[in-house]
Amino acid sequence: MKIAVINGSPKGAYSITLQTVEYLRRKFPDHTFEVLHAGKEIKALERDFSKATALLTSADAILFSYPVYTFLAPSQLHRFIELIKEHGLDLSGKYVSQITTSKHFYDITAHRYIEENVLDLGMRYIRGLSADMEDLLTKQGQHDAQAFFHRFLWSIEADCFTVGTTPAPHISNPASVLDTDCKKSGDRDVLILTDLTDQSSPLANMILRFTQVLPHQTRIVNLSEYPFDGGCLGCFRCAVSEKCVYRDGFDTFLREKIQTADAIVYAFSISDHSMGARFKLYDDRNFCNGHRTVTVGMPVGYLISGAYSREENLKTVIEARAETGGNFLTHVATDEFNTDQEIDRLAKALDFALTTGHTAPQNFYGVGGMKIFRDLIYEMRGMMRADHKFYKKRGIYDFPQKKRLASLKMYLVGFLLGNQTILKKMGNAMNEGMLAPYKKLFEMMDKTGNH
Repeated sequence: MKIAVINGSPKGAYSITLQTVEYLRRKFPDHTFEVLHAGKEIKALERDFSKATALLTSADAILFSYPVYTFLAPSQLHRFIELIKEHGLDLSGKYVSQITTSKHFYDITAHRYIEENVLDLGMRYIRGLSADMEDLLTKQGQHDAQAFFHRFLWSIEADCFTVGTTPAPHISNPASVLDTDCKKSGDRDVLILTDLTDQSSPLANMILRFTQVLPHQTRIVNLSEYPFDGGCLGCFRCAVSEKCVYRDGFDTFLREKIQTADAIVYAFSISDHSMGARFKLYDDRNFCNGHRTVTVGMPVGYLISGAYSREENLKTVIEARAETGGNFLTHVATDEFNTDQEIDRLAKALDFALTTGHTAPQNFYGVGGMKIFRDLIYEMRGMMRADHKFYKKRGIYDFPQKKRLASLKMYLVGFLLGNQTILKKMGNAMNEGMLAPYKKLFEMMDKTGNH
């Protein structure tokens, strides 16, 4: 497969993000990666866009590679996307994804920017990889890069992707009921958590179809049937005892009936731009687990009835919930357009995650959220005893002020950047030095043949 890599970094070949592409090129030699340094060559491309046109139109798939700059992609990449639209390139139907590096400060909004633009172009978007700048130099980072590309290839083969839509009044596209014997080949326990009060509703049909097409056993927990004594009181009793002050057994129910599942699919109808009051009650009562990410690694999915494409804040909430919980968000299926296909895609994506154990590194929502809670729990550890024990045991207290060597290095870099005389004498040595660890990695790969 020929993959067009659009390098949006103004540093060109010296881009740290581009090193992940170089790593993938060596790991997947059966595929061709052709790089266009759009960020560095943007002025030339404004004068003559033919090189970009030839590459984009001939490629089987497109991969945007760029560093996150101030919430979004660099301005050079913004301009490149403008040029694509100005030249009227027909890229509809092409598969596309992205790779970024950052410190996870609003990487999500950068990814969303690319996603929205490629969907405008009628392309088939596959969720990208958001990595820390130094991830590729670690075993875990290398694993994540390979896992991303495996998922990218699988998504193309399985025809699993995000499609663009034009906002319009919501008209439910009912899910069809299959006439099959529904034999299950998988052995995983998939929980469908819902607040279903109308068994003849569009949501009920969505749930029914999903249970039929998923190759694993499912069980439904209907929150409308649970005997809640009331909503969370914010009394913090559970912070010490891990038990809720209510005696309706919810804490035991949560830990033994819900969190024991291999995967969770949340099913709801949009109400007041949210999941509804009953679901919110359930979420609040989860505080009996404090801020403990007890379901890390568990894949999750959503079945949603309603005009989800117009609910940007709800979209953010859903993604942020998955990220801060350490869960892989497989797919969100709605009944807006092609309901059956969306449900089938959710079933396929969830099955893929369950059978391969696929996970993904956290983006800004997860990394930022956990750092906030890390500091909060440490400060309140005298009261939040259960959380403190959980965080301490799992090494979540990774306070940056303890990284003294890294801090000293930054002082040295700051000194060099502030001295024009030294910078002139160094020439390109600083960029070369930044790429040196990656070159060492690639030399080792070439030497050992570990592709």
